[in-house]
Amino acid sequence: MFKKILIANRGEIACRVIRTARRMGIATVAVYSDADRGALHVRMADEAVRIGPPPASQSYIVIENILRAIRETGAEAVHPGYGFLSENAAFAEALEREGVVFIGPPASAIEAMGDKITSKKLAAEAGVSTVPGWMGLIADADEAVTISRKIGYPVMIKASAGGGGKGMRIAWNDREAREGFQSSRNEAASSFGDDRIFIEKFVTQPRHIEIQVLADRHGNCVYLHERECSIQRRNQKVIEEAPSPFLDAATRRAMGEQACALARAVGYASAGTVEFIVDGARNFYFLEMNTRLQVEHPVTELITGIDLVEQMIRVAAGEALPFRQEDLTIDGCAIESRLYAEDPYRNFLPSIGRLTRYRPPAESRSPTAVVRNDTGVFEGGEISMYYDPMIAKLCTWAPTREAAIEEMRNALDAFEVEGIGHNLPFLSAVMDHPRFVAGEMTTAFIAEEWPDGFQGVTLPEAQLRRIAAAAAAMFRVAEIRRTRISGRMGNHERRVGTDWVVALQGAEFPVTIAADRAGSTVRFADGEEKRVASDWTPGQPLARLDVDGTPLVLKVGKIPMGFRIRSRGADLKVHVFTPRQAELARLMPEKAPPDTSRFLLCPMPGLVVRVDVAEGDTVEEGQALCTVEAMKMENILRAERRAVVKRIAAGPGASLAVDDVIMEFEPPPAGGKP
Repeated sequence: MFKKILIANRGEIACRVIRTARRMGIATVAVYSDADRGALHVRMADEAVRIGPPPASQSYIVIENILRAIRETGAEAVHPGYGFLSENAAFAEALEREGVVFIGPPASAIEAMGDKITSKKLAAEAGVSTVPGWMGLIADADEAVTISRKIGYPVMIKASAGGGGKGMRIAWNDREAREGFQSSRNEAASSFGDDRIFIEKFVTQPRHIEIQVLADRHGNCVYLHERECSIQRRNQKVIEEAPSPFLDAATRRAMGEQACALARAVGYASAGTVEFIVDGARNFYFLEMNTRLQVEHPVTELITGIDLVEQMIRVAAGEALPFRQEDLTIDGCAIESRLYAEDPYRNFLPSIGRLTRYRPPAESRSPTAVVRNDTGVFEGGEISMYYDPMIAKLCTWAPTREAAIEEMRNALDAFEVEGIGHNLPFLSAVMDHPRFVAGEMTTAFIAEEWPDGFQGVTLPEAQLRRIAAAAAAMFRVAEIRRTRISGRMGNHERRVGTDWVVALQGAEFPVTIAADRAGSTVRFADGEEKRVASDWTPGQPLARLDVDGTPLVLKVGKIPMGFRIRSRGADLKVHVFTPRQAELARLMPEKAPPDTSRFLLCPMPGLVVRVDVAEGDTVEEGQALCTVEAMKMENILRAERRAVVKRIAAGPGASLAVDDVIMEFEPPPAGGKP
């Protein structure tokens, strides 16, 4: 077995590999860019080596930089994680020349299956059903349009060396094919150092289901069942689960056997994933093979009890798999929610900054429930603009899918993140969505259910009443504390009242509170009563309450006359008034938001890559105005209406913050084209 390995990656996957290596008694070496000098994976490793400036193209994907770190530390093997150099055959070959073991498949398998174009051809030759498409090289945007027309819209434009949703676009017409080709090629070049693009038919209403395979160097290959990855946004997985609620045993076996046959055909050894599109009749079509560890591997580990990183290390050391296919059963259900530094209220655009508060739910394991959080950040750390926006993977397991979903709901409720925009509210919304609960989702789920973007959750009245009762009880505790402090300062202590009006989500609930040492009984105007118990004290950002015998966890912030409460995807301003205050509040006019319609504002922190218009130009609705890059993704900003560009405030190369002005508009001349 190896004595020391180097992890050629960063973030949560580097931390994940370090944990298993430490358990196996193997010393670890971390590598880091200048942006990651104080990162968690650097702190966790036994040694750490600087490999360059922040951009990945100058640090994490520079092969010579990794080789230099290996020579400095004497590492015997390298685990590549996912992304970066994990599917780079040249990297695996360079390690072999260096006499260092690559903890992954042979370079020949990476070259055969890691390249999307080559893998499609090999799969077709092996008799595997594939999605129609164009596997040849595409010279330019004009050729991309011609090919797209032949295949028939919609089409998927994909980077040959891509992964993780990078370099992927769906095009429904010629304009989107032209723009998508250019953006995909740019992203592919910057993320993978390979700008080759291919195009295939986009299958509508598909499920994305993948098979985890594991092979050794002694001819053994097994499949560790499937993962359902259909909840995606911008072709990037958001929520995964194992097993799929859709597959039956016969389809699972057929997909698994086909995946293993493909792995054997290319001499595969290590962990890998064969991805399929599955239609409503359970017909499945090969998409690609990822010759690396997948982001979502924890759900497979939770239903099989197998540490995939450990098996990758043992296979690389020459050991045979310690189990056969018949030994691998499915135990319960596991779900993974990816926590991204993305603002769901701004169309999920990237968010960067300091994590002023980062408190994941406590990890736990019992015969009936597991909570696991794979992360690479810590409270006080910085979320950088240079890398992928995923900051944690929250996983839960339970004997049934229903119980695993409930465990995830509770874990998300208890996950505290402040300082950046993040998608926790959206993840909570998915967990409560009827289609997800029923297992009836496709890769179009998010686009279909939130076509106008995510604006938060409107809670049903039953849940509002639970929150209203909790808020009233909490406000009473805060008022008692406030009046006692006032009394100590020399004022007369006043009695805290029992009659209140709780206003939230456009509704008002008059309530009466009767308190005792064990809690409060909150009585509504219609006679309904709710018993509230909690040890919450004012100032605590997380309130754990019991309402009528059922747990309720709320994220709590103070606002005048009440609280900002976040729960199950809803972000609520909850005011607790006296009856007289409620009367007066109804008479207050609403403050109008500022008019920003004359400006194009930067929707996220990022770099202006291109400006497509000039001052004085007349632009039409939907016309591309500029492109902003953030966290390796290009975002094209478009005109919302016809207007004239009055002023351009930021040109290519400008680094912008959220809501910085990019350009200003004025109305088109009177009498012009309507």
